[in-house]
Amino acid sequence: MGAGPQRRGYDAVVIGAGVIGLSCAWRAARRGLSVLAVDRAEPGAGASGVAAGMLAPVTEAQWGEEALLGLTIAGARAWPAFAAELEEQAGEPSGYVESGALVVAADRDDAEELRRLVAFQHSLGLEAEWLSGRACRGLEPGLSPRVPGGIHAPGDHQADPRATVHALLGALGQAGGEVVSDQSASVALAGDRAVGVELEGFGRVEAGAVVVAAGAWTAALAGLPSEALPPVRPVKGQILRLRRSPDAPALAERLIRTPRCYVVDRPSGEIVIGATVEERGFDESVTAEGVYGLLEAAREVLPDVGELEWVEARAGVRPGTPDNAPVIGADADVEGLVWATGHYRNGILLSPVTAEAVTALLSGDPLPEAVRGFGPERFADREDPGTGSRRVLGASPIGSTP
Repeated sequence: MGAGPQRRGYDAVVIGAGVIGLSCAWRAARRGLSVLAVDRAEPGAGASGVAAGMLAPVTEAQWGEEALLGLTIAGARAWPAFAAELEEQAGEPSGYVESGALVVAADRDDAEELRRLVAFQHSLGLEAEWLSGRACRGLEPGLSPRVPGGIHAPGDHQADPRATVHALLGALGQAGGEVVSDQSASVALAGDRAVGVELEGFGRVEAGAVVVAAGAWTAALAGLPSEALPPVRPVKGQILRLRRSPDAPALAERLIRTPRCYVVDRPSGEIVIGATVEERGFDESVTAEGVYGLLEAAREVLPDVGELEWVEARAGVRPGTPDNAPVIGADADVEGLVWATGHYRNGILLSPVTAEAVTALLSGDPLPEAVRGFGPERFADREDPGTGSRRVLGASPIGSTP
């Protein structure tokens, strides 16, 4: 990181240096490409810095999102090798932990909802098991005696996004890539081709390809016509961080989820409780209602939450799309433009498969099967009958997910 890039031209420039952007930049640099990642703030300061890092395709599975489920499962399967290589290259931890997950009910109404969920999971062939309240407490003794039951998903795990960002910065540097922070970037076009970026205070940086990993700020990206931008919107999320003594017993060994919150206990002693889902644009304020609601939901099932040391409350914005799925692929109308955005609640989980796909596109290799169908073209008509131009289809905002 520095005041500006070290050169005037690269094989690829990545706009955005969260976990998605850094993963794409690192993988491309490992393939021998010259790469620059540019961020409007500090690396990882956006959604990556607020995320909990759940790698949980089974417990995140939702009705109507079966296509997305296939992608999230591919992401989870890629994480062990991704983490091992990242840690080897960076010489530091990624925060990846194979913890398993337990989705628990706080009352009978929750139990009925979760029984429907586990039936849905079974219909998709997912590894999930319904357990009685006593069996749940056998796995996690810290659970409330009032928990009537829950779903055990042993294949859902976790990573620490802040540690992952730090490791990616180190690995990218080792691979010869560069990162520039606190720089606004716009896409530079020559006709229908992306030829680089314009950096405020530096000027033009040429590039063979431009990768947009700008997250919630994608729709505000300068340099492209509005009809070329996919419908990515900010979705606010509030999250809490607490702490136990590192030598104290874990609050829970597994990811703990309820229909209203999740709790992630890290080996470091940090405990993350999240997260709200709010359609409030770029509002990143922390509210009393958000904090109270999360603490109340966590204490319903883990009473010892009330004894933890308070660290912070944060709010950030996720990049949402009309179908809650990411936008990964080459732009059909702007040559040299690659999209890696709109990951909503799955940015950490999908970073390995997104990076693989983007690197394949930059290298001229076939697009991996797992990401096919998630390109920007799914949001656009081929042609507007009135003007003959490409246009983005409108969609109503997606509300909260259970």
